Amino acid sequence: MLFHSSLRKELSRSFGATLVVLITVVMTMTLIRTLGLASSGTFSPSDVTLVMGYTVLAYTPTLLSMSLFIAIIATLSRMYRESEMVIWFCSGKGLSSLISPLFRFSLPIFAVIAALALLVLPWTNMRIDDLKNQYEKRGDLERIEPGQFQESANGAKVFFVEKNLPGQTSGTNVFIATTEFGKETITTAHRGRIEHMSQGQFLMLDNGQRLETVKGTTDLKVSEFETYGSHITTDPMVDTSSAFINTHPTLNLIQTPSPAALGELSWRFGLILAAMNFVIIGIAISSVNPRVGKSLNLVFSMFTFVLYFNLLNLGQNWIYSGKTTFPAYMLGLHGGVFVLAVLWLAKGHNNWQWRQLWERRTAPQPGASA
Repeated sequence: MLFHSSLRKELSRSFGATLVVLITVVMTMTLIRTLGLASSGTFSPSDVTLVMGYTVLAYTPTLLSMSLFIAIIATLSRMYRESEMVIWFCSGKGLSSLISPLFRFSLPIFAVIAALALLVLPWTNMRIDDLKNQYEKRGDLERIEPGQFQESANGAKVFFVEKNLPGQTSGTNVFIATTEFGKETITTAHRGRIEHMSQGQFLMLDNGQRLETVKGTTDLKVSEFETYGSHITTDPMVDTSSAFINTHPTLNLIQTPSPAALGELSWRFGLILAAMNFVIIGIAISSVNPRVGKSLNLVFSMFTFVLYFNLLNLGQNWIYSGKTTFPAYMLGLHGGVFVLAVLWLAKGHNNWQWRQLWERRTAPQPGASA
């Protein structure tokens, strides 16, 4: 059908262009954020690209919903402004006739959103968490990098090496600050090297000075040495036995319906239901007067999108804290939005006016006594 084919073609162009722009913006913002996390020691600098890719993949369901919503608003608004909708209305088409082609166009997008939200999203969160934990589990030896202050795995020591010598087993101008057993020590040395002993790996320092103080006192002990050894741990010091709830597979969350699991499920299933509701909302709010500013409905649609997704986040926290239940929240939010969107769409389809509805309600019934 000409109407359906022309609508799908324009929707495809608008959806593709919007998705490319949104992914580009999100990738730029994610890259900046990931570089900041890497510089603060949260991730390895070599994993920046991986973390950015996983993060963008986790945002993809939201980006797909937003792109579909914007594509529907932009396409239908243009048809209203250029009076194409008037032609279709005159041929016997109403707003309800848009539901079928739009949902047929959106079905593949819904399927991708469902796959990403239910299957890929927990996997990406798990991979990001694994990369973070692997970097945090480094031993003291792996944490030492030239020109950077690095904290030990247990947080008791801070290392600094100005420059590594060939072989990466020795360096110059070494600084170590230690807080252990109620004592604070600062050790500096002209040179340091790694040596393997029966007790483990040691950082052997040559020609240095050691300052030692006891917490709560003013005593200061200063000593100089020709050779001094500092033990360097190589075993992981970070406990990673407990994973975040957003890394659990969807099936596991369904089988163990704790408040935290139900809160996470409300987010994942909410992404799918929200995308479906956005199609109906897009049809309803696109029916505007061509004489009104063309950006008004676009601004309103963005406000609607932000409000809807903020309610998704808020509901997740409410379910986790026990303020509401999973069925009540899902029915109240998504069911309520669906009913309001359908009523709004029916108003536009039947060209109802609030003034006419009020006058019809207040008009005297036939045969009523004066």
